[in-house]
Amino acid sequence: MVITITGAAGMLGSRLVERLLAEGHQVRGVDLRPGPGVEFTGDIRDRALMDRALDGADVMIHAAAALPSYPDELIRSIIVGGTGNVFAAAEAAGTRRVVHISSTAVYGLPTVVPTPEEYPREPVDTYSRAKAAAEEVAERYRATGLCVPILRPKTFVGPGRMGLFSMLFEWAEEGRNFPVLGKGNVRIQMFAVDDLVDAVVTVLAASDEIANDTYNLAAAEFGTLREDFQAVLDAAGHGKRVVGLPARPALAVLSALQRLRLSPVYGRLLHKLMDDSYVSIDKAKARLGFTPRHSNADAVLRTYDWWRTARHAAPPESAGGRATSGRTSRDPWKQGLLSAAKIFF
Repeated sequence: MVITITGAAGMLGSRLVERLLAEGHQVRGVDLRPGPGVEFTGDIRDRALMDRALDGADVMIHAAAALPSYPDELIRSIIVGGTGNVFAAAEAAGTRRVVHISSTAVYGLPTVVPTPEEYPREPVDTYSRAKAAAEEVAERYRATGLCVPILRPKTFVGPGRMGLFSMLFEWAEEGRNFPVLGKGNVRIQMFAVDDLVDAVVTVLAASDEIANDTYNLAAAEFGTLREDFQAVLDAAGHGKRVVGLPARPALAVLSALQRLRLSPVYGRLLHKLMDDSYVSIDKAKARLGFTPRHSNADAVLRTYDWWRTARHAAPPESAGGRATSGRTSRDPWKQGLLSAAKIFF
């Protein structure tokens, strides 16, 4: 097939490019950053660019998005406006299937766990509202007859993932304890990026009847946040431990720091870490025949192994030889005032 992938230089997109090329497909990558398989360097909000990228494409995988750390107006412009633009271009090009990579963030802070696909979208912040609105765009095109698989992965991790995890890895490598809110005994489900690639490939091969649906995707095996973080500290070999902080006071401090832009830990993540957060993957198992191969701990430890080598590498460069300025899940978070807190751990 001829497959167009948005966000092709990102953590997920780059692995999709590699996998689909290896399977013999013709891949056209679209991204702001150059990279292997990126044929069209530019913005998904550029209609002329997307028209060229989708000319003759059988399938589009829409994986480009903004991060929760982006300014509010940019989040909505990229996620909602960008999604509308790529779907309009796909419809005009006659692309027969568009795989929309969404997120379990659309559920907001659900009160039901495991959360099924039927749970209502109840977004609670700019990012989750944008992801929910993007799903509404996708569903409108599905209603016109386009085959639109909507995939809702939990936070996916693996080689290439930085963000919050780079903070955990850095503290572990330096021989420090690592703090969690409360006892850290909440069950937080994640997802290995390799499993997400497998799921996308499974959807590409499925019939329209099966593919044209909405699916939660996440690890089948997962424990508590304390267990996953402790696995990293154990792998670091310094004998350090996960340290619980009084939940409510710590939440108040972190929330204040976030409002002052002195901490990268955004509000929804803070509240999500206070309660169990996991979804049902029964529908993907039953309809797609998809079962993930990796547990939470597998995915986090594989990411840590990668990070130990990758942190010494030079920063990625643009086509002009200058360091790129875009923020992606491949970039470590700037820890802000939290970096100074390391002395207490």
